[in-house]
Amino acid sequence: MVDDGTEGRAKRLARLIRAADASYQVAEASRPGGAGGAAAWLRRVGRWLELRSFGLTPEHFALQEGARAALIVALPLALILILGEHRLSWAIFAAFWLCLSDIAGPSRLRHRLLLVFCFAGAVVAFLGAWAASLGTVPAMLAGPMLVFLSILLPIRLAHSQMLATLLAVVAVVAVGFPASAEGAMVLALAFLSGGLWASLVIARLWRIDPVLALRQDSVAMFARLSDMAFDLAATGIRPHRDRLWHPEHAAHRRSIRIAIERLRVLISRYEGDAQAEVAHFCLHLREAEACFNALIALEHAFITDIGSAEERIASAKVLRNALMAARMTVAEVPGTRALLARRLTRLARGRAAMEEPTIRGVLSAVDAALAPLARAASPAEPPLLAAPPLPSLQAGLRQALRQAVSVAIVRYVALSLGLGYPYWAIMATVVVMQSAARTTWTRSLERIFGSLLGGAAALGLLHLAAAPPILALIALPLAGLTIALRTVNYTIFVVTLTMLFILVTELLQPGAGSASARILDNLLGSFAALFCVLALWPDRGPSLPQLIAQGLKANGAYLDAVRRGESAEVIEATRRAAGLSSIAAEVALHDLGGIPRRWHRQESHHAEALRSLRLLAGEAAAVWHAARADAPAPRRPAHQA
Repeated sequence: MVDDGTEGRAKRLARLIRAADASYQVAEASRPGGAGGAAAWLRRVGRWLELRSFGLTPEHFALQEGARAALIVALPLALILILGEHRLSWAIFAAFWLCLSDIAGPSRLRHRLLLVFCFAGAVVAFLGAWAASLGTVPAMLAGPMLVFLSILLPIRLAHSQMLATLLAVVAVVAVGFPASAEGAMVLALAFLSGGLWASLVIARLWRIDPVLALRQDSVAMFARLSDMAFDLAATGIRPHRDRLWHPEHAAHRRSIRIAIERLRVLISRYEGDAQAEVAHFCLHLREAEACFNALIALEHAFITDIGSAEERIASAKVLRNALMAARMTVAEVPGTRALLARRLTRLARGRAAMEEPTIRGVLSAVDAALAPLARAASPAEPPLLAAPPLPSLQAGLRQALRQAVSVAIVRYVALSLGLGYPYWAIMATVVVMQSAARTTWTRSLERIFGSLLGGAAALGLLHLAAAPPILALIALPLAGLTIALRTVNYTIFVVTLTMLFILVTELLQPGAGSASARILDNLLGSFAALFCVLALWPDRGPSLPQLIAQGLKANGAYLDAVRRGESAEVIEATRRAAGLSSIAAEVALHDLGGIPRRWHRQESHHAEALRSLRLLAGEAAAVWHAARADAPAPRRPAHQA
């Protein structure tokens, strides 16, 4: 039943629902991979993994970067195989590691970090190899000391966390290649030449759009928003038997908040002259924040039966269509800006058929948020974000010392066990160990599973093809695939990385049994990293009850700020804090540390508290939009009115 009881309003709502369905079906029929396709299925899997601290971001698959990395690795590999000079193999290592160290960001920042890695890596490689040739004791001291200094780099150089980790990898691998001063110099020069070659290709010969990652993250953000609207529309048609809650509600909120924060961190890397490059993406961030808050309010209306069912379903469908068009517009699909304008016009007309203030406010907010995107509006001044602060000296020293001690322990154990490639175990420890125990635990599991799968696959390949030319032809696309997958999922990345290193090792040292050694060494290194992060200044973070209490406090502060009528800036800050605190509590509830809670049947109590967090946030969003139900519509060009 419609609230005002008029037949005209009911007919307008019915027409709006039919038109929204027809528009959606036409859009889905005209493009592959719709909301029910493979891309949406991958995002659904990603939401499930995010809850357990395992990332899956298929939109980060970088085919161009992978093809470029294959080219970069091909030249030094071909020269070494032709010349038979295996001492120059460090040129391959340097070229590949430099591709790994190339983070998303403005060109000037990326090129500066690449050059730092080239020259600092050459120095570290020389010192590590030369110190290892002086005896067991110098080797035992050199590795931890070089790792310690490398891990300290981020406290002085912004955005260098990946670079620091890879410099530590260079240090532990160099100690595994002892050489005299002359041999160490050859090794360092090979590293420098491979790194400079890779830098030349990346910076000059094969440039990739520096804002490509920003566009990918923006598209992913709007894709997750449209997924939430799609499921809201479907839930309205097929209500879940638990009207107060549905598992997808929390999943969508968490996924969108993570996507927004991922884009926020990336934008913060653009400073100085690069600020103009990110102005539009800052606007996308604000647009997504506004749409996200509107969807939370609409979801709260579904959960608590605000307004009529017809109004909720109609609004969810027109929002779904508008957000799908926004996603394609951000992806720069030709013709979709006009499509977005038409869908926003329909959304504005649908607003007039809504009686419930909260739903009118939701539609008004989305219309106002997406109107600049439909007009291709340019910001007068880039609304820039502050860069995150550098790690404190205390935190940097603690992490560097923890890494150094773990490297010494793992090296001693590996040598005592007589492992063929002890530096592989040490390298696993370096890359797995994070500052927090929870993230180290998940990274260890991903490393172990990836090593097992990659080692088994490499063994199969070596049984089928052992000729060096064939192995080289397999290694090159593997190098490209590894770089293309590096930020998609860590387990998949380790699978291809393990296969690549085993094949390259077999090329340079045939018959060395590298596959089984790689698996064993990764197991040892991953377990050692977990042990050290738990034993040396452990940072387990707040307990689950503390996280829930912090979440309740943050969401309560958000609701209070809305009721007091605080400014938009204060509301946005409290909203973000509430969302982040809720995510932290949810992930803590569902990670592997929650097994004892489930054993003692404590999970249901905590899950109920998390529902309270979400309901507080939903109520705050609903109150905020209800107060702005009759805000003036955004101005449109005459041909769009």
